[in-house]
Amino acid sequence: MIALFMDVTGRSAGPGAATHLRSQPRSARSSPRVAALCRLALCFAAIASQAGPAFQFPTANRSLLEPSGSARFFAPTAGRTWTAGQFGCVRSDGWQMHEGIDILFTQKDRRGEPTDEVRAAADGEIAYVSRKPGLSNYGIYAVLRHRIEGLEVYTVYAHLRQVRGEWSPGASVRAGDVLGVMGRTTNTKSPIGKDRAHLHFEITLLVNPSFSAWLKQREPDARDDHGMWNGRNLLGIDPAEVFREQQNRGARFSLLDHVRQQRELFRVYIADTSFPWLKRYPQLIRRNPTAERDGIVGYEVSFNFNGLPFRLVPRSRTELNGPQKTRLLSVDEAVYRDSPCRKLVFRRGQSWTLTAHGDELISLLVR
Repeated sequence: MIALFMDVTGRSAGPGAATHLRSQPRSARSSPRVAALCRLALCFAAIASQAGPAFQFPTANRSLLEPSGSARFFAPTAGRTWTAGQFGCVRSDGWQMHEGIDILFTQKDRRGEPTDEVRAAADGEIAYVSRKPGLSNYGIYAVLRHRIEGLEVYTVYAHLRQVRGEWSPGASVRAGDVLGVMGRTTNTKSPIGKDRAHLHFEITLLVNPSFSAWLKQREPDARDDHGMWNGRNLLGIDPAEVFREQQNRGARFSLLDHVRQQRELFRVYIADTSFPWLKRYPQLIRRNPTAERDGIVGYEVSFNFNGLPFRLVPRSRTELNGPQKTRLLSVDEAVYRDSPCRKLVFRRGQSWTLTAHGDELISLLVR
């Protein structure tokens, strides 16, 4: 059972992550000048490898980057304005999370059905395709796997009319390849009207490849139609923020830095040194020389409002203030007031605690 209580002390995030170079030949190691040149060359190579945006727009609609273009870019929900098509706490008066962005159609056929082509937002491979619309409120959808700046990232393309027949898991894709056609497929009671046809698009990280085993243990009677591609196992960032920042920063944009610089809602000490997130996303681990010297016994993990673990700081036994068990350390009340919809923490009296949703997230993270 996970013990949860407020540690009023908290801690700083720790020093930034160090960059490690590959082993160099003896001649380079023996000359500081040559070594410096090698490091410089590696820097230029890294910059060149990241030339251009990390992600392209997945449809022809690029109004997001135009003055006052948001109303032409985001699709509204029934009875709401375009703001409900954004990412985050944008529905049910701020208490319902929307995990991606809804990109409005730009073209229709004579019947009024959307005909926009849906394209891969980045180089990668097909991770998953669901061609049975009745199995998900995403309808027909595809998931792509990408590696950007060493970070394993996934994009989701939902409500499609169809996915092209040649696309199956493992197939390589290039940015701009046509995946399928925009549609209105879903299994929800309320259909998606022709006037608000859209692509639901996500940029996410994968929580745990053993999701099915976790689900079976935690909810034995739950359906498991999509395995580890269940939406509960994907934690997203705001794609619109990524597109805007790419536009503003150009070649200086770094997806890894963007993830690392998320706003912290809460921080948890996890008394474990080998959970799946550590292995999949080592780029998010910050160095701590004290823990490296004295021995790592756990990690302080910072989460954004959507539950994304974006900073992990190793801790030694000598640094711990309180019991050596998994526990909530701190909550940023300002962030909670801005974005409470994931309901991961709540105040009990004068202290904060994890909710059942927060406890579930930690459970999935460390299984």
